[in-house]
Amino acid sequence: MSLKAVRKLAAGLLGPDGVVEDPAGLRSYSCDGLTGWRATPGLVVLPTTTEEVSSIVAACHKHSVPFVARGSGTGLSGGALPATDGVLIVTSRMRRILEIDPDNRIAVVEPGVTNASVSVAAAPFGLYYAPDPSSQIVCSIGGNVAENSGGAHCLKYGFTTNHVLGVEVVLPDGTVTTLGGMTTETPGYDLRAVFVGSEGILGITTKVMLRLLPKAEAVRTFVADFASPEEAGEAVTAIIAAGIVPSAVEMMDHLAIQASEAATSAGYSLEAGAALIVELDGPRGDCEAEFARSVELCKQAKASKIRVAAGEAERQLIWKGRKAAFAAAGRLSPSYYVQDGVIPRTALGRVLRRISELSEAESILVANVFHAGDGNLHPLVLYNPAVSGEGERAERLASQIVAICVEEGGSITGEHGVGVDKACSMPKMFSEHDLATMKKVRDAFDPAGLANPGKLFPTPRLCGETPGPYRPHPTELAGVAERF
Repeated sequence: MSLKAVRKLAAGLLGPDGVVEDPAGLRSYSCDGLTGWRATPGLVVLPTTTEEVSSIVAACHKHSVPFVARGSGTGLSGGALPATDGVLIVTSRMRRILEIDPDNRIAVVEPGVTNASVSVAAAPFGLYYAPDPSSQIVCSIGGNVAENSGGAHCLKYGFTTNHVLGVEVVLPDGTVTTLGGMTTETPGYDLRAVFVGSEGILGITTKVMLRLLPKAEAVRTFVADFASPEEAGEAVTAIIAAGIVPSAVEMMDHLAIQASEAATSAGYSLEAGAALIVELDGPRGDCEAEFARSVELCKQAKASKIRVAAGEAERQLIWKGRKAAFAAAGRLSPSYYVQDGVIPRTALGRVLRRISELSEAESILVANVFHAGDGNLHPLVLYNPAVSGEGERAERLASQIVAICVEEGGSITGEHGVGVDKACSMPKMFSEHDLATMKKVRDAFDPAGLANPGKLFPTPRLCGETPGPYRPHPTELAGVAERF
């Protein structure tokens, strides 16, 4: 292994501004949004072209140096956790929107382009990009492809994989290829679908062909208050059972409402036990009819209050409150776990009750804010690392929530990915044969295992370690030692 050789090539190729190797600079890339897992990369490079990415990856392949791709670093599963003996390839400078084709409704972008900026560029043509993670103003398309990100409107419009026509990819040996293309279907195996959601272990995205959609003729939004998350969950089931498919159905419980309202003043009812944010869109006649029916179903499910957005400004304010909920949770607790399990919609009420019971048993608060329409839970397990034993109880509770999701016929993750955070939970969902098949697919792309090592699959090293947030050593607390 020769990291030194890769460093020399990168310095000549990218110049001093494109290489980070000083200790302080390297530490700034030590984690993504999952701050409990940290590792200082051996080298950080910031390419601006496909050719530069290809040259760096080819050098890593030649010298058996592991590499990890990183975009905006907003991931919540440790998917961009660096390799300490490897290269972190940061694509955030590759942020050109190469083409907007309104006739074919396609955008061609580089991986560092932020999610929200695609819709901004497409807006003059009456088009937009549908996937909308809560972090959409900062998260990048390359990361969205890696994690198959969703968002509030995935209930009706699907995840990233439903909107990616093709990807230009640098394979783990440095080869550049295109999977998929500029049309909805291509002959042969759908390797585009294999790559989307592969969490960086099959290669690095350098260009993405995205499907754009026309803006809906009508959009209607309302917030329904309920006494409890369980009652709100029953309302979700009733709406879907009626044959209505809203573009979004989101839920926030009492704790999440308190935090979000304090941060945004979006007008949520502070006394509500839970709030549903329901949005419908489509042809005006259909939208109005389904909107009225959805409001009525919420009333029948014991909604205590219905707030209808009077216009676009109020609609945006409602969504501002919802999308700020994760960040606002910092007002409730100095630390928290973000879980990401999926359950059948019909199990919402039952699972939320079980989470509430676990919360009481562990004396740990849980704030629930999630995509209720497709059963994608995001319980925020709140804890104070300064309180002895509280971190361990929070870890135990978070793990139990994942187990409940699998028991209910769901998944350990819906959109945040597996990364390092849930690698040891994979056997809860997949058999040895399942995992072996996945590894064969990986080996076909990357037989040397250099691309994003240690992610997705359970390994003795990961599963033998104690998971969870970093806990400072007493010498650090005393100010006589520093963590590197």
